Amino acid sequence: MAKAPVLTPQAEDFPRWYQDLINKAELADNGPVRGTMVIRPYGYGLWERMQQEMDARIKDAGAQNAYFPLFIPQSYLTKEAEHVEGFAPELAVVTHGGGKELEEPVVVRPTSETIINDYFSKWVQSYRDLPLLINQWANVVRWEMRPRVFLRTSEFLWQEGHTAHATYEDARDYAARIHTDVYGDFMTNVLGIDVVLGRKTAKERFAGAINTLTLEGMMGDGKALQLGTSHELGTNFAKAFNTQYLSKEGKQELVWQTSWGVSTRMVGGLIMSHGDDNGLRVPPRLAHVQVVVMAIKGDEAVAKVRELGAQLKAAGIRVHIDDRVDTPFGRRAVDWELKGVPVRIEIGPRDLEAGTAMLARRIPGGKEPVQISALPDLLPKVLDEDQAQLLRESRERRESRTSDVSTIEEAAEAAVAGGWARIPWADLGPQGEAKLAEQAVSVRCLIAEDGSVPEADDAPGTLAIVARSY
Repeated sequence: MAKAPVLTPQAEDFPRWYQDLINKAELADNGPVRGTMVIRPYGYGLWERMQQEMDARIKDAGAQNAYFPLFIPQSYLTKEAEHVEGFAPELAVVTHGGGKELEEPVVVRPTSETIINDYFSKWVQSYRDLPLLINQWANVVRWEMRPRVFLRTSEFLWQEGHTAHATYEDARDYAARIHTDVYGDFMTNVLGIDVVLGRKTAKERFAGAINTLTLEGMMGDGKALQLGTSHELGTNFAKAFNTQYLSKEGKQELVWQTSWGVSTRMVGGLIMSHGDDNGLRVPPRLAHVQVVVMAIKGDEAVAKVRELGAQLKAAGIRVHIDDRVDTPFGRRAVDWELKGVPVRIEIGPRDLEAGTAMLARRIPGGKEPVQISALPDLLPKVLDEDQAQLLRESRERRESRTSDVSTIEEAAEAAVAGGWARIPWADLGPQGEAKLAEQAVSVRCLIAEDGSVPEADDAPGTLAIVARSY
Protein backbone atom coordinates (compact mmCIF):
# COMPACT_ATOMS: atom_id res chain seq x y z
CA MET A 1 0.00 0.00 0.00
CA ALA A 2 1.40 3.40 -1.04
CA LYS A 3 2.34 5.78 1.76
CA ALA A 4 0.05 8.80 2.03
CA PRO A 5 1.76 12.10 1.10
CA VAL A 6 2.65 14.48 3.92
CA LEU A 7 0.91 17.34 2.08
CA THR A 8 -2.10 17.41 -0.21
CA PRO A 9 -0.58 17.69 -3.74
CA GLN A 10 -0.81 21.16 -5.26
CA ALA A 11 -2.41 19.85 -8.45
CA GLU A 12 -5.12 18.11 -6.44
CA ASP A 13 -6.18 21.00 -4.19
CA PHE A 14 -3.97 24.11 -4.03
CA PRO A 15 -5.80 25.84 -1.13
CA ARG A 16 -5.70 22.64 0.92
CA TRP A 17 -1.99 22.23 0.10
CA TYR A 18 -1.40 25.79 1.35
CA GLN A 19 -3.16 25.13 4.65
CA ASP A 20 -1.44 21.75 5.08
CA LEU A 21 1.97 23.36 4.59
CA ILE A 22 1.30 26.11 7.15
CA ASN A 23 0.31 23.47 9.69
CA LYS A 24 2.98 20.84 8.97
CA ALA A 25 5.83 23.35 8.66
CA GLU A 26 4.72 24.94 11.95
CA LEU A 27 4.35 28.43 10.51
CA ALA A 28 1.09 29.55 12.12
CA ASP A 29 -2.20 28.55 13.76
CA ASN A 30 -5.66 30.05 13.70
CA GLY A 31 -6.29 32.41 16.63
CA PRO A 32 -9.20 32.06 19.07
CA VAL A 33 -11.13 34.94 17.46
CA ARG A 34 -12.29 34.30 13.89
CA GLY A 35 -9.88 35.82 11.39
CA THR A 36 -6.91 36.10 13.74
CA MET A 37 -3.70 34.09 13.65
CA VAL A 38 -0.92 32.93 15.93
CA ILE A 39 2.44 33.13 14.17
CA ARG A 40 4.69 30.33 15.39
CA PRO A 41 8.45 30.81 15.93
CA TYR A 42 9.61 29.49 12.55
CA GLY A 43 7.00 31.57 10.72
CA TYR A 44 7.83 34.62 12.81
CA GLY A 45 11.51 34.12 12.01
CA LEU A 46 10.62 34.56 8.32
CA TRP A 47 8.74 37.78 9.14
CA GLU A 48 11.65 39.07 11.24
CA ARG A 49 14.03 38.61 8.31
CA MET A 50 11.55 40.42 6.05
CA GLN A 51 11.44 43.25 8.59
CA GLN A 52 15.22 43.49 8.80
CA GLU A 53 15.74 43.57 5.04
CA MET A 54 12.88 46.01 4.47
CA ASP A 55 13.75 48.27 7.39
CA ALA A 56 17.27 48.75 6.08
CA ARG A 57 15.93 49.77 2.67
CA ILE A 58 13.35 52.13 4.18
CA LYS A 59 16.03 53.88 6.22
CA ASP A 60 18.25 54.12 3.13
CA ALA A 61 15.34 56.00 1.53
CA GLY A 62 15.52 58.53 4.37
CA ALA A 63 12.52 57.53 6.49
CA GLN A 64 12.68 57.24 10.29
CA ASN A 65 10.70 54.85 12.46
CA ALA A 66 8.08 56.12 14.91
CA TYR A 67 4.98 54.75 16.60
CA PHE A 68 1.39 56.01 16.77
CA PRO A 69 -1.56 54.81 18.91
CA LEU A 70 -3.63 51.73 18.16
CA PHE A 71 -6.86 53.57 19.02
CA ILE A 72 -8.06 56.37 16.73
CA PRO A 73 -11.00 58.70 17.53
CA GLN A 74 -13.86 57.81 15.19
CA SER A 75 -14.22 61.46 14.20
CA TYR A 76 -10.75 61.39 12.60
CA LEU A 77 -11.88 58.90 9.98
CA THR A 78 -14.85 61.03 8.94
CA LYS A 79 -12.62 63.95 7.96
CA GLU A 80 -11.67 62.41 4.60
CA ALA A 81 -14.89 61.16 3.00
CA GLU A 82 -13.43 58.73 0.46
CA HIS A 83 -11.14 57.22 3.09
CA VAL A 84 -13.90 56.49 5.61
CA GLU A 85 -16.17 55.12 2.89
CA GLY A 86 -13.46 52.73 1.74
CA PHE A 87 -12.74 51.37 5.22
CA ALA A 88 -16.17 51.51 6.88
CA PRO A 89 -17.09 47.83 6.23
CA GLU A 90 -13.83 46.64 7.82
CA LEU A 91 -13.72 48.75 10.97
CA ALA A 92 -13.59 47.39 14.51
CA VAL A 93 -15.06 50.03 16.84
CA VAL A 94 -14.66 50.22 20.63
CA THR A 95 -17.64 51.77 22.44
CA HIS A 96 -16.85 50.86 26.06
CA GLY A 97 -13.70 51.13 28.19
CA GLY A 98 -13.11 50.75 31.92
CA GLY A 99 -16.67 49.55 32.37
CA LYS A 100 -18.16 52.75 30.95
CA GLU A 101 -19.49 53.88 27.60
CA LEU A 102 -16.99 56.13 25.87
CA GLU A 103 -17.93 59.71 25.07
CA GLU A 104 -16.62 59.12 21.56
CA PRO A 105 -16.16 55.64 20.06
CA VAL A 106 -12.62 54.77 19.02
CA VAL A 107 -11.59 52.77 15.98
CA VAL A 108 -8.95 50.05 16.23
CA ARG A 109 -6.28 51.13 13.71
CA PRO A 110 -7.11 49.90 10.16
CA THR A 111 -4.35 52.17 8.79
CA SER A 112 -2.89 55.38 10.21
CA GLU A 113 -3.31 58.13 7.62
CA THR A 114 -5.77 60.01 9.83
CA ILE A 115 -3.96 59.95 13.16
CA ILE A 116 -0.56 60.58 11.60
CA ASN A 117 -1.94 63.54 9.68
CA ASP A 118 -3.28 65.00 12.89
CA TYR A 119 0.30 65.10 14.17
CA PHE A 120 1.82 66.14 10.86
CA SER A 121 -0.39 69.24 11.06
CA LYS A 122 1.30 70.08 14.39
CA TRP A 123 4.85 69.20 13.38
CA VAL A 124 4.97 70.90 9.97
CA GLN A 125 5.22 74.69 10.14
CA SER A 126 7.76 75.69 7.51
CA TYR A 127 9.31 74.45 4.29
CA ARG A 128 12.34 73.68 6.47
CA ASP A 129 10.33 70.86 8.10
CA LEU A 130 9.90 69.10 4.76
CA PRO A 131 10.13 66.45 3.57
CA LEU A 132 8.86 64.67 6.68
CA LEU A 133 9.45 60.92 6.22
CA ILE A 134 7.96 58.58 8.85
CA ASN A 135 7.54 54.80 9.01
CA GLN A 136 6.00 52.59 11.66
CA TRP A 137 6.00 48.84 12.26
CA ALA A 138 2.67 47.91 13.80
CA ASN A 139 -0.41 45.73 13.77
CA VAL A 140 -3.68 46.76 12.15
CA VAL A 141 -7.23 45.43 12.29
CA ARG A 142 -9.56 45.12 9.30
CA TRP A 143 -12.53 42.88 9.98
CA GLU A 144 -12.19 40.12 7.40
CA MET A 145 -15.21 38.18 6.14
CA ARG A 146 -13.23 35.44 4.34
CA PRO A 147 -10.05 34.91 6.38
CA ARG A 148 -7.06 32.88 5.26
CA VAL A 149 -3.87 32.68 7.33
CA PHE A 150 -1.23 35.23 6.22
CA LEU A 151 -3.26 36.25 3.14
CA ARG A 152 -6.34 37.80 4.73
CA THR A 153 -6.63 38.06 8.50
CA SER A 154 -8.57 40.46 10.70
CA GLU A 155 -5.36 41.43 12.46
CA PHE A 156 -2.04 41.46 10.66
CA LEU A 157 1.46 42.89 11.02
CA TRP A 158 2.89 45.42 8.64
CA GLN A 159 4.89 48.56 8.09
CA GLU A 160 3.20 51.75 6.97
CA GLY A 161 5.13 54.74 5.72
CA HIS A 162 3.70 58.27 5.70
CA THR A 163 5.40 61.30 4.23
CA ALA A 164 4.77 65.00 3.64
CA HIS A 165 6.42 67.02 0.86
CA ALA A 166 6.49 70.58 -0.41
CA THR A 167 5.51 69.74 -3.99
CA TYR A 168 3.51 67.25 -6.00
CA GLU A 169 6.64 66.24 -7.92
CA ASP A 170 8.62 65.47 -4.76
CA ALA A 171 5.79 63.34 -3.35
CA ARG A 172 5.29 61.54 -6.67
CA ASP A 173 8.98 60.76 -6.98
CA TYR A 174 9.23 59.51 -3.40
CA ALA A 175 6.25 57.16 -3.81
CA ALA A 176 7.94 55.80 -6.95
CA ARG A 177 11.26 55.43 -5.09
CA ILE A 178 9.61 53.30 -2.39
CA HIS A 179 7.86 51.28 -5.11
CA THR A 180 11.08 50.41 -6.94
CA ASP A 181 14.11 50.84 -4.64
CA VAL A 182 12.51 49.47 -1.47
CA TYR A 183 9.70 47.09 -2.42
CA GLY A 184 10.75 46.07 -5.92
CA ASP A 185 14.35 45.44 -4.91
CA PHE A 186 13.37 43.45 -1.81
CA MET A 187 10.78 41.26 -3.52
CA THR A 188 12.98 40.51 -6.52
CA ASN A 189 16.37 40.12 -4.89
CA VAL A 190 15.45 38.74 -1.46
CA LEU A 191 12.04 37.06 -1.81
CA GLY A 192 13.01 35.78 -5.25
CA ILE A 193 9.58 36.66 -6.69
CA ASP A 194 9.50 38.15 -10.17
CA VAL A 195 6.92 40.85 -9.39
CA VAL A 196 5.28 43.13 -11.93
CA LEU A 197 5.44 46.80 -10.95
CA GLY A 198 2.41 48.72 -12.16
CA ARG A 199 -0.27 51.33 -11.56
CA LYS A 200 -3.69 50.55 -10.11
CA THR A 201 -6.81 51.58 -12.01
CA ALA A 202 -9.11 54.21 -10.50
CA LYS A 203 -11.43 51.42 -9.32
CA GLU A 204 -8.63 49.60 -7.46
CA ARG A 205 -6.95 52.69 -6.01
CA PHE A 206 -6.44 53.11 -2.24
CA ALA A 207 -9.29 55.04 -0.64
CA GLY A 208 -8.23 58.70 -0.53
CA ALA A 209 -5.31 58.39 -2.97
CA ILE A 210 -4.82 60.06 -6.35
CA ASN A 211 -2.57 57.23 -7.55
CA THR A 212 -1.61 53.77 -6.28
CA LEU A 213 1.48 51.86 -7.37
CA THR A 214 1.42 48.11 -6.86
CA LEU A 215 3.61 45.01 -7.00
CA GLU A 216 1.85 41.88 -8.26
CA GLY A 217 3.25 38.37 -8.06
CA MET A 218 2.03 35.22 -9.82
CA MET A 219 1.49 32.37 -7.39
CA GLY A 220 1.97 28.68 -8.11
CA ASP A 221 -1.64 28.26 -9.23
CA GLY A 222 -1.50 31.21 -11.63
CA LYS A 223 -3.47 33.63 -9.45
CA ALA A 224 -2.13 37.09 -8.65
CA LEU A 225 -1.24 38.35 -5.20
CA GLN A 226 -0.81 42.05 -4.42
CA LEU A 227 2.39 42.09 -2.37
CA GLY A 228 2.74 45.80 -1.65
CA THR A 229 1.45 49.25 -2.54
CA SER A 230 2.73 52.82 -2.58
CA HIS A 231 0.19 55.65 -2.74
CA GLU A 232 0.24 59.27 -3.82
CA LEU A 233 -2.30 60.99 -1.56
CA GLY A 234 -2.16 64.41 -3.21
CA THR A 235 -3.47 67.06 -0.82
CA ASN A 236 -6.61 65.15 0.20
CA PHE A 237 -5.53 64.49 3.78
CA ALA A 238 -3.70 67.82 4.04
CA LYS A 239 -6.99 69.59 3.33
CA ALA A 240 -8.87 67.45 5.84
CA PHE A 241 -6.33 68.02 8.62
CA ASN A 242 -5.15 71.49 7.59
CA THR A 243 -1.54 70.37 7.17
CA GLN A 244 0.16 73.47 5.80
CA TYR A 245 3.64 74.97 5.66
CA LEU A 246 5.05 78.44 5.16
CA SER A 247 6.87 78.46 1.81
CA LYS A 248 10.12 80.27 1.00
CA GLU A 249 7.95 82.94 -0.59
CA GLY A 250 6.06 83.44 2.68
CA LYS A 251 2.82 81.78 1.54
CA GLN A 252 0.82 79.11 3.37
CA GLU A 253 0.75 75.97 1.20
CA LEU A 254 -0.77 72.51 1.63
CA VAL A 255 1.67 69.61 1.84
CA TRP A 256 1.65 66.78 -0.70
CA GLN A 257 1.68 63.31 0.80
CA THR A 258 2.38 59.61 0.30
CA SER A 259 1.67 56.42 2.21
CA TRP A 260 2.96 52.91 1.52
CA GLY A 261 2.96 49.48 3.14
CA VAL A 262 3.69 45.76 3.03
CA SER A 263 2.46 43.14 5.48
CA THR A 264 2.63 39.54 6.68
CA ARG A 265 0.79 38.77 3.44
CA MET A 266 4.31 38.46 2.01
CA VAL A 267 4.74 35.25 4.02
CA GLY A 268 1.72 33.83 2.18
CA GLY A 269 3.22 34.99 -1.10
CA LEU A 270 6.50 33.29 -0.25
CA ILE A 271 4.69 30.00 0.42
CA MET A 272 2.54 30.06 -2.72
CA SER A 273 5.33 31.27 -4.99
CA HIS A 274 8.09 28.84 -4.04
CA GLY A 275 6.46 25.94 -2.19
CA ASP A 276 6.18 22.47 -3.76
CA ASP A 277 4.59 19.15 -2.83
CA ASN A 278 7.37 18.51 -0.30
CA GLY A 279 6.89 21.79 1.54
CA LEU A 280 8.25 25.31 1.62
CA ARG A 281 11.37 26.46 -0.23
CA VAL A 282 12.91 29.53 1.38
CA PRO A 283 15.18 31.84 -0.65
CA PRO A 284 18.65 31.78 0.94
CA ARG A 285 18.88 35.58 1.26
CA LEU A 286 15.66 35.56 3.27
CA ALA A 287 16.15 32.38 5.30
CA HIS A 288 16.83 32.86 8.98
CA VAL A 289 18.17 29.28 8.81
CA GLN A 290 20.21 28.96 5.62
CA VAL A 291 21.92 25.70 6.58
CA VAL A 292 20.97 23.03 9.11
CA VAL A 293 23.85 20.80 10.18
CA MET A 294 22.46 17.42 11.26
CA ALA A 295 24.02 14.63 13.29
CA ILE A 296 22.65 11.28 12.12
CA LYS A 297 23.76 9.35 15.20
CA GLY A 298 26.70 8.91 17.55
CA ASP A 299 28.58 11.16 19.96
CA GLU A 300 31.39 11.81 17.48
CA ALA A 301 28.92 13.02 14.87
CA VAL A 302 27.32 15.34 17.43
CA ALA A 303 30.73 16.80 18.29
CA LYS A 304 31.53 17.29 14.59
CA VAL A 305 28.26 19.05 13.68
CA ARG A 306 28.77 21.45 16.58
CA GLU A 307 32.31 22.19 15.43
CA LEU A 308 31.23 22.63 11.82
CA GLY A 309 28.26 24.77 12.82
CA ALA A 310 30.59 27.17 14.64
CA GLN A 311 32.88 27.37 11.58
CA LEU A 312 29.97 28.15 9.25
CA LYS A 313 28.60 30.81 11.61
CA ALA A 314 32.03 32.41 11.67
CA ALA A 315 31.90 32.45 7.87
CA GLY A 316 28.68 34.51 8.00
CA ILE A 317 26.20 31.71 7.26
CA ARG A 318 22.97 31.52 9.28
CA VAL A 319 23.18 28.03 10.77
CA HIS A 320 21.08 25.78 12.98
CA ILE A 321 22.71 22.76 14.65
CA ASP A 322 20.42 19.73 14.87
CA ASP A 323 22.07 17.30 17.28
CA ARG A 324 18.85 15.62 18.48
CA VAL A 325 20.07 12.08 17.92
CA ASP A 326 17.35 10.77 20.24
CA THR A 327 14.81 11.73 17.53
CA PRO A 328 14.75 9.55 14.38
CA PHE A 329 16.86 11.07 11.62
CA GLY A 330 14.22 10.51 8.90
CA ARG A 331 11.61 12.43 10.82
CA ARG A 332 13.98 15.35 11.39
CA ALA A 333 14.98 15.43 7.71
CA VAL A 334 11.32 15.58 6.62
CA ASP A 335 10.63 18.38 9.10
CA TRP A 336 13.49 20.50 7.73
CA GLU A 337 12.37 19.77 4.18
CA LEU A 338 8.85 20.94 5.04
CA LYS A 339 10.30 24.14 6.51
CA GLY A 340 12.23 24.77 3.32
CA VAL A 341 15.71 25.28 4.77
CA PRO A 342 17.90 25.72 1.68
CA VAL A 343 20.69 23.30 2.65
CA ARG A 344 21.05 20.32 4.98
CA ILE A 345 24.48 18.99 5.94
CA GLU A 346 24.11 15.41 7.22
CA ILE A 347 26.93 13.73 9.17
CA GLY A 348 27.03 10.21 10.56
CA PRO A 349 29.71 7.70 11.61
CA ARG A 350 30.48 6.57 8.04
CA ASP A 351 30.79 10.17 6.87
CA LEU A 352 33.29 10.88 9.64
CA GLU A 353 35.45 7.95 8.57
CA ALA A 354 35.58 9.31 5.02
CA GLY A 355 35.95 12.95 6.07
CA THR A 356 32.81 13.80 4.11
CA ALA A 357 29.26 15.03 4.73
CA MET A 358 26.07 14.60 2.71
CA LEU A 359 24.98 17.88 1.13
CA ALA A 360 21.20 17.99 0.53
CA ARG A 361 19.87 20.98 -1.44
CA ARG A 362 16.19 21.81 -0.93
CA ILE A 363 15.65 24.12 -3.89
CA PRO A 364 16.98 22.13 -6.87
CA GLY A 365 16.76 18.85 -4.90
CA GLY A 366 19.32 16.09 -4.76
CA LYS A 367 22.17 14.96 -2.49
CA GLU A 368 25.90 14.53 -2.92
CA PRO A 369 28.86 13.78 -0.64
CA VAL A 370 31.34 16.63 -0.16
CA GLN A 371 34.54 17.05 1.82
CA ILE A 372 33.72 18.59 5.20
CA SER A 373 36.75 20.88 4.91
CA ALA A 374 35.37 22.32 1.65
CA LEU A 375 32.00 23.39 3.07
CA PRO A 376 32.85 26.92 4.36
CA ASP A 377 33.98 27.95 0.86
CA LEU A 378 31.40 25.91 -1.08
CA LEU A 379 28.18 26.86 0.71
CA PRO A 380 28.05 30.60 -0.19
CA LYS A 381 28.24 29.64 -3.88
CA VAL A 382 25.51 27.01 -3.45
CA LEU A 383 23.23 29.50 -1.69
CA ASP A 384 23.73 32.10 -4.44
CA GLU A 385 22.91 29.52 -7.12
CA ASP A 386 19.73 28.46 -5.33
CA GLN A 387 18.61 32.08 -4.81
CA ALA A 388 18.99 32.70 -8.54
CA GLN A 389 17.09 29.51 -9.38
CA LEU A 390 14.00 30.55 -7.42
CA LEU A 391 13.85 33.94 -9.14
CA ARG A 392 14.37 32.28 -12.53
CA GLU A 393 11.55 29.80 -11.87
CA SER A 394 9.24 32.62 -10.76
CA ARG A 395 9.98 34.60 -13.93
CA GLU A 396 9.58 31.59 -16.21
CA ARG A 397 6.22 30.70 -14.64
CA ARG A 398 4.88 34.23 -15.09
CA GLU A 399 6.10 34.58 -18.66
CA SER A 400 4.86 31.15 -19.76
CA ARG A 401 1.40 31.68 -18.24
CA THR A 402 0.78 35.23 -19.47
CA SER A 403 -1.15 35.65 -22.73
CA ASP A 404 -1.50 38.67 -24.99
CA VAL A 405 -5.18 39.09 -25.89
CA SER A 406 -7.34 41.63 -27.64
CA THR A 407 -10.85 41.03 -26.29
CA ILE A 408 -12.55 41.00 -22.90
CA GLU A 409 -13.68 37.42 -23.49
CA GLU A 410 -10.13 36.24 -24.19
CA ALA A 411 -8.85 38.04 -21.10
CA ALA A 412 -11.45 36.39 -18.89
CA GLU A 413 -10.77 32.98 -20.44
CA ALA A 414 -7.03 33.24 -19.77
CA ALA A 415 -7.60 34.26 -16.15
CA VAL A 416 -10.18 31.56 -15.45
CA ALA A 417 -7.80 28.98 -16.95
CA GLY A 418 -5.18 29.88 -14.32
CA GLY A 419 -3.02 32.49 -15.98
CA TRP A 420 -2.64 36.20 -16.63
CA ALA A 421 -3.69 38.21 -19.65
CA ARG A 422 -2.27 41.40 -21.14
CA ILE A 423 -4.78 43.55 -23.00
CA PRO A 424 -4.59 47.17 -24.22
CA TRP A 425 -6.30 49.35 -21.61
CA ALA A 426 -7.82 51.35 -24.46
CA ASP A 427 -9.66 48.15 -25.54
CA LEU A 428 -10.76 47.29 -22.01
CA GLY A 429 -11.43 50.48 -20.06
CA PRO A 430 -13.61 50.87 -16.95
CA GLN A 431 -16.59 49.21 -18.63
CA GLY A 432 -14.59 46.11 -19.53
CA GLU A 433 -13.12 46.09 -16.03
CA ALA A 434 -16.65 45.96 -14.62
CA LYS A 435 -17.54 43.05 -16.93
CA LEU A 436 -14.49 41.09 -15.82
CA ALA A 437 -15.45 41.60 -12.18
CA GLU A 438 -18.67 39.68 -12.83
CA GLN A 439 -16.47 36.60 -13.40
CA ALA A 440 -14.30 37.24 -10.32
CA VAL A 441 -11.51 38.54 -12.58
CA SER A 442 -9.81 41.87 -11.92
CA VAL A 443 -7.36 44.29 -13.49
CA ARG A 444 -4.34 43.84 -11.26
CA CYS A 445 -2.39 46.78 -12.65
CA LEU A 446 -1.57 48.89 -15.67
CA ILE A 447 1.87 48.77 -17.29
CA ALA A 448 3.52 50.44 -20.27
CA GLU A 449 4.43 48.42 -23.37
CA ASP A 450 8.07 48.32 -22.24
CA GLY A 451 7.07 47.00 -18.80
CA SER A 452 7.55 50.29 -16.96
CA VAL A 453 4.88 52.10 -14.93
CA PRO A 454 2.71 54.46 -17.01
CA GLU A 455 2.39 58.07 -15.86
CA ALA A 456 -1.40 58.03 -16.30
CA ASP A 457 -4.20 55.51 -16.81
CA ASP A 458 -4.78 56.78 -20.34
CA ALA A 459 -1.13 57.01 -21.37
CA PRO A 460 -0.64 55.77 -24.96
CA GLY A 461 0.15 52.08 -25.23
CA THR A 462 -0.89 51.23 -21.67
CA LEU A 463 -1.62 47.54 -21.06
CA ALA A 464 -3.82 46.00 -18.38
CA ILE A 465 -2.69 42.89 -16.48
CA VAL A 466 -5.81 40.78 -15.88
CA ALA A 467 -6.04 37.80 -13.49
CA ARG A 468 -7.90 36.11 -10.72
CA SER A 469 -6.40 37.03 -7.39
CA TYR A 470 -6.15 36.35 -3.69
